[in-house]
Amino acid sequence: MAEVKLAIVISDYYEDISSGLLGGAKEYCKTNNLSYDVFKVPGALEIGSAIKIISNKVSEDEYSGYLALGCVIRGETSHFEIVINESSRALTKLSLDSDIIIGNGILTVENEKQAIVRSDKGKDNKGYHAAYACHSLIKLKEDF
Repeated sequence: MAEVKLAIVISDYYEDISSGLLGGAKEYCKTNNLSYDVFKVPGALEIGSAIKIISNKVSEDEYSGYLALGCVIRGETSHFEIVINESSRALTKLSLDSDIIIGNGILTVENEKQAIVRSDKGKDNKGYHAAYACHSLIKLKEDF
C-alpha cells in the first residue's frame, strides 16, 4: 500500500467544535500512520470549493483523500437548510464527478450541546469517523 496522505479542509466558524473534530481526525491519522495537511476556510459552504481548488492545483497523487470538517448549527432562519444541503451537495458532486475520495465530517446539529458531544474526545468524535470512512474508501480504491 502506498503512503496515504489526507488533505483536511476545516471550517473554523465554530472554532471550539472544529478543533475537536480536527483532534479526532488527527487521532485516527496518528493511529493508522497517515500523514495530512490542514487547510482552513471560514464556513461549511467554502469547504467544497477549497477541496476543488486544492485537488486541481496539486499532482494527482499528492493526496489520497480529503476530509471535510466543520459544524452547522440550526438557527432561527432557513439559512441552516441552505448551508447543510448545498455543502453536502457540493461534496457529493465533487467526489462523483472528480473521482476523489471525501470523508464528510460536517456536523449538522440542532444546538451547541449536540455539536460538543460529536466533537469531544472519544468514540463518538465525528472527525475520527470521517477519517475512518475516507481511509476505508482509499483502501477500497486501492484494491481495484
